[in-house]
Amino acid sequence: MKQTWRWFGPKDMVSIDDVAQAGATGIVTALHHVPTGAVWTADEIAARQAQVARMRDGRPSGLTWDVVESLPVSEDIKKQKGDWRAHIVNYRESLGHLADAGIEVICYNFMPVLDWTRTDLAWRLPNGGTCMRFDLTDFAAFDLHILERPGAAEDYDDALKEAAGKRFAEMADSQRTQLLRNVVFGLPGAAENFSLEDVRTHLAEYAAISEDQLRANLVTFLEEVAPTAEKLGLRLCCHPDDPPVPLLGLPRIMSTEAHYKAVMDAVDTPANGITLCSGSLGARPDNDLPGMMERLGDRVHFLHLRNVKRETSDIFGSFHEAEHLGGDTDMVALVEAALREEARRKAAGRADWSIPFRPDHGQDILDDLGRSAQPGYPSIGRLKGLAELRGIIAALSPRITAET
Repeated sequence: MKQTWRWFGPKDMVSIDDVAQAGATGIVTALHHVPTGAVWTADEIAARQAQVARMRDGRPSGLTWDVVESLPVSEDIKKQKGDWRAHIVNYRESLGHLADAGIEVICYNFMPVLDWTRTDLAWRLPNGGTCMRFDLTDFAAFDLHILERPGAAEDYDDALKEAAGKRFAEMADSQRTQLLRNVVFGLPGAAENFSLEDVRTHLAEYAAISEDQLRANLVTFLEEVAPTAEKLGLRLCCHPDDPPVPLLGLPRIMSTEAHYKAVMDAVDTPANGITLCSGSLGARPDNDLPGMMERLGDRVHFLHLRNVKRETSDIFGSFHEAEHLGGDTDMVALVEAALREEARRKAAGRADWSIPFRPDHGQDILDDLGRSAQPGYPSIGRLKGLAELRGIIAALSPRITAET
């Protein structure tokens, strides 16, 4: 399994030097400064590769840009409005430039409006560390009493509405402002400057788009770009919804195994694959992560290995980011399923037998607490996770190799 690390570019508080010392061998990054829908030029891609390849003092880092996360899909493409056809043309051109640069794995998502949603970006743990958390009562308080979304009351039962009303009444103005900022942090590129009216405008644009229509739009997108990816030898992999449930009245189409299978069957090519994120999918108790890896593994092109602790047994409930081996997903079983898939691929002679993974998210611990890194992406918390995952791989690999 290829050990990679997400890096947000030169402004990331975690440097390439830090990544090299953590022991990762590949980088997962993107051209975050390029506007969504625009072409990723060969020069911009080469510049990012050069940044990855060097440490602060100019010495080689030994790292390569192995996975793109993400080559973003524009809201116009998702809605099939505005410049969506031009954006697809640009997407295919960007794929060509990435292929020319030798980068083969392209992660993207098809979540409408919000890339991910949390209500607390630094929830304090009993040991003094912090993590990201989704509190359903806080989220309902935001939806019902801060956003005041039309129809929101229909999405929550009476007990939750009562609890949300009480929670909102107890919040100081500063807490309400912080909750708004936390929720909209998942809006692409707009963590600190999206207003409530901006959010309402985005949501209104999806009012007429059902789950079936959004899925059809994803299939259309893949029908347009997957043949290009296949011709270029690229592997596209869609990230799941985070969390994997409908939010704010928006449709969700990549939340379950059935969702993934429907899209894989609709565009049945190896270039149309999966980013299996154990944290996103693991927030639903009915998602069987080791089973998904076994059944859909031949189309898994990228793994996000992280864990969450569900705070209820409900499909739609509160959860927080757990230690990599401490949440509700059986990480040992999942890694074993991934290693067995690698063994099958290797035996079949597949060039893509080694599946890249990264230690996704992490709790802020030790010096992370004063570093102000990207929420969810601390240095030491992820290093701890990577070390734990390495231990699983080292323990299981000899047995699996002997069996095959």
